[in-house]
Amino acid sequence: MGLFDKLFQSNKIEIASPVSGEIVPIGQVSDPTFAQEMVGKGVAIIPSDGKFYAPCDGTLVALFPTGHAFCINTADGAEVLVHIGIDTVKLKGEHYIIRAKQGDTVKKGDLIVEVDLEGVKSAGYEIITPMVISNHSKFSGLEKKTGAVTSGDAAILLSK
Repeated sequence: MGLFDKLFQSNKIEIASPVSGEIVPIGQVSDPTFAQEMVGKGVAIIPSDGKFYAPCDGTLVALFPTGHAFCINTADGAEVLVHIGIDTVKLKGEHYIIRAKQGDTVKKGDLIVEVDLEGVKSAGYEIITPMVISNHSKFSGLEKKTGAVTSGDAAILLSK
């Protein structure tokens, strides 16, 4: 990697997929709050397994007691929200096992929540998972990936 490549990379903040599956445009989310990017700009992931990891290093500033959503603030100032499923707060934590705690300092790849995806679907809820940058306007650019993804692969690239 040359000096230019290193400088270019240093201007990018990589936010990884928190789960393996398929990244689809966020407009495919049935909840208009996410689909119209009112909460923030980002992607949606159709998970293929139930292990959800930290998509970046940072502080776990919010972890809902129901396990359905969590927020991480990075050292670079990105505010990342992962919302597992749609309207899943109504499950009151059923099918979700929390593996971290609010306030934790996390590293990319740390297990945050395990979810019984079949249980969530059987209860009548969608498992599509929006991941958005709630303060995207703080950054000069935001690139979204699409397609098959393994947890830890780049999903969003922010430009400083």
